Amino acid sequence: MRIIIFIFSLVSCTAFAKSVEPKLKITQLADNVYQHVSYKKTKTWGMVGASGLVVVIGTDAYIIDTPWTQKSTEQLISWIKSENLNLKAAVITHFHEDASGGIPFLNNLKVKTYATSMTNNLLGNKKREKSSNEISRDTFELVDNTIEVFYPGAGHTRDNIVVWLPKHKILFGGCFVRSTRSKSLGNIEDASVEDWPKSIQRVINKYPEIEVVVPGHGKVGDESLLNHTAKLGLGAKGL
Repeated sequence: MRIIIFIFSLVSCTAFAKSVEPKLKITQLADNVYQHVSYKKTKTWGMVGASGLVVVIGTDAYIIDTPWTQKSTEQLISWIKSENLNLKAAVITHFHEDASGGIPFLNNLKVKTYATSMTNNLLGNKKREKSSNEISRDTFELVDNTIEVFYPGAGHTRDNIVVWLPKHKILFGGCFVRSTRSKSLGNIEDASVEDWPKSIQRVINKYPEIEVVVPGHGKVGDESLLNHTAKLGLGAKGL
């Protein structure tokens, strides 16, 4: 049974506030694996929820993608501390803010942040803070036999990576993977649409034992989300 924990966001203390920022939500997906969902109002898409993970190993916690904002990241860390866990590191799957917005906050706390060299270059081009550690290989084990990072090729962005949890057979696809309810590829401003289906296939080939897939936005699913995303990519190319 899933355990769902809600952490209330901080609200502006004004008598004329018209709306309350949605709560940071934490949901248990498996033993020692939690999904965090933070929210931000965007100009194009309205209020958008973005997913990440917290993976617990013993008394240590690892964040996969930060929440949208530094404020939400602070709330997530408060929850981690309330569970008597030690935050060891965070992995950033691509340079967009829904995956990397909390980097400055984590760097300030001296928590190790990991991103690929490509992601750090793109962050630098946007005049945004980079991760403190760089991943320079296509396959990288953050924690042996427990947290593996893989670069499949371009898709949602040129730098997108996925994170594989072999003990749980969970793939964190991030924004590289679309939810079942998605009828399009969403934000393709920085996408490589032509490469996306081929990159999806590399993930399928590398991890044939996938049971759970966590997209960057929308509901958690299974390996069918990968095929769904590939079809959306082929459709977008008119093939």
